[in-house]
Amino acid sequence: MNNQPYFIIDFDSTFTKVEGLDELANIALAGNANQEKIVGEIRKLTEMGMNGEISFSEALSRRIDLLKANRSHIDKLIDFLHTKVSNSFQRNEKFLREYADNIFIVSGGFKEFIVPIVTAMGLKEENVYANDFKFDNEGNIIGVNEDNVLAHEKGKVKLLSSLKLDGDVYAIGDGYTDYELRASGLANRFYAFTENVEREKVVAKADHVVPSLDEFLYLNKLPRSQSYPKSRIKVLLLENVHPVAVESFKFEGFDVEFHKGAMDEDELAEKIKGVSILGLRSKTNVTKKVLENADKLMIIGAFCIGTNQVDLKTSTEKGIAVFNAPYSNTRSVVELAVGEMIMLIRNVFSKSIGMHAGKWDKSANNSFEVRGKKLGLIGYGHIGTQLSVIGEALGMEVYFYDIVDKMPIGNAKKCRSLDEVLKVADVVSMHIDGRKDNTNIFGKREFELMKKGVIFLNLARGHVVDVPALVEAIKEGKVAGAGVDVFPYEPKTNNEEFINELRGLPNVILTPHIGGSTEEAQEGIGHYVPERLLEFMNNGSTTGSVNFPELQLPLLKNSHRLLHIHKNVPGILAKINNIFAKHAININGQYLKTNEKIGYVIMDVEKGYTDEFIQEIKDIEETIKFRMLY
Repeated sequence: MNNQPYFIIDFDSTFTKVEGLDELANIALAGNANQEKIVGEIRKLTEMGMNGEISFSEALSRRIDLLKANRSHIDKLIDFLHTKVSNSFQRNEKFLREYADNIFIVSGGFKEFIVPIVTAMGLKEENVYANDFKFDNEGNIIGVNEDNVLAHEKGKVKLLSSLKLDGDVYAIGDGYTDYELRASGLANRFYAFTENVEREKVVAKADHVVPSLDEFLYLNKLPRSQSYPKSRIKVLLLENVHPVAVESFKFEGFDVEFHKGAMDEDELAEKIKGVSILGLRSKTNVTKKVLENADKLMIIGAFCIGTNQVDLKTSTEKGIAVFNAPYSNTRSVVELAVGEMIMLIRNVFSKSIGMHAGKWDKSANNSFEVRGKKLGLIGYGHIGTQLSVIGEALGMEVYFYDIVDKMPIGNAKKCRSLDEVLKVADVVSMHIDGRKDNTNIFGKREFELMKKGVIFLNLARGHVVDVPALVEAIKEGKVAGAGVDVFPYEPKTNNEEFINELRGLPNVILTPHIGGSTEEAQEGIGHYVPERLLEFMNNGSTTGSVNFPELQLPLLKNSHRLLHIHKNVPGILAKINNIFAKHAININGQYLKTNEKIGYVIMDVEKGYTDEFIQEIKDIEETIKFRMLY
């Protein structure tokens, strides 16, 4: 341990996500009419001091003058700060405990609230150097201990000089006073810590910019919770995926880039370079051209049910795992279908338009109940089956057709052909996938087979219906009403005009692909998809992947995990095990699964392996991708 450097770590906005004195003011002034104004002034002084715009001692004294707090407020602050330890420090508590002798917390903050936080993470109270409050007899804060060197200008420099540390010294912090340790020559290197706040003047002075403690540990080859810093792993999230998904990746320390809109092929082919994780919904197409430009891509998450927008064949060949959310928005789509079906068969939509135009039409003509009507489902997957149950609960007779043999639920009747459903149904609802073979599967012939006055719903995929044929059927009266949520071409953003032949037709409900766009569904997807992606990134598990062999792996404990994706040809496992035998590496656990294209083998091994051993695994001819986790 004596050969290790000393680590001088700041507290506010480094060890924790917040500035302790600012938060103390917020707590102490709760209920005060001037709370927002005073706290704002204190925060401004904090920033000025951290940026070196005013001296630290001036910033401190002026903030204390504004602060009206006592010991009870400090107790509340401590409880709050326990929940605000920086994410990367939480992940690396093992490092903090193991290197506690060499870690010093040096802060312009105050011991009263710093010591309880850092000691709970394994650091030593005697290695905490910070200011002290002065209290009156009632426990009110009335000032700062002027005898403490840290209360004065260049306090950190003077303090570090007095410690006379024998060895290399690395300073980690977010403020100008942390940089001064390097400028004074007392610290060998200064690392600007930007996980919580990035100050331009501080970053400009740094030897290294570290967006997390993981990055610092990686640069200095120190023990860490992540084999490779997630701050170096880029995540690209498109199409306004739910904020909980963005937060999930940020919490784990990834470098996240978020876009509200979709991207076309050329734009994405350029943007995908350097990206390891891609998240999208249904408008962005991940084509072969895009994948050929994806130099680091490991995983794709479709925040929707389908994956037809992704070239699965090329993804698999390149060892890129693809995940989706097969269940998360099912209920939302079904509810929209039920609502539109009732509105259309009751002719409510047309009546509403008439009312807005001043027309009072109380006639019951062409208004019907859904009870007793025949509901025809084309596709009997997750959505089709749930719509079947609700339709039957409404008193409808349910008929369905699916190219895959499916067991009927309840009293639903399985039909032998698509034609059989179309001839009998009063309401036809589309729930098939978007594979290319299904393009224009519904055209003039199919509409001609339907009953006159049928209600038609398409909440599946836009290209499965020949829109001009649907328009003709509506104009001829064959289709009495239609609800369409998906279209062959859809605007990429909300600013682009929607152009389609269905606009302006009577008793037609057009919705902008919002079948799954409920707060509940999007939040559910926002949780579900990142969970699958993070399981793969952190653990190697492929549960829920649409193109990889499914493996649910145990948590990694006291081992390094090697993940090898290869072409599915005979003899690969033998080649891998021969390399293990040659280098006398003990295997703690080994898991293998294949599909028709690829094999996926995971090996948990003891830590004592060489770079040569790893290179030989990578050099196996059939290797597609290889990575390590620990």
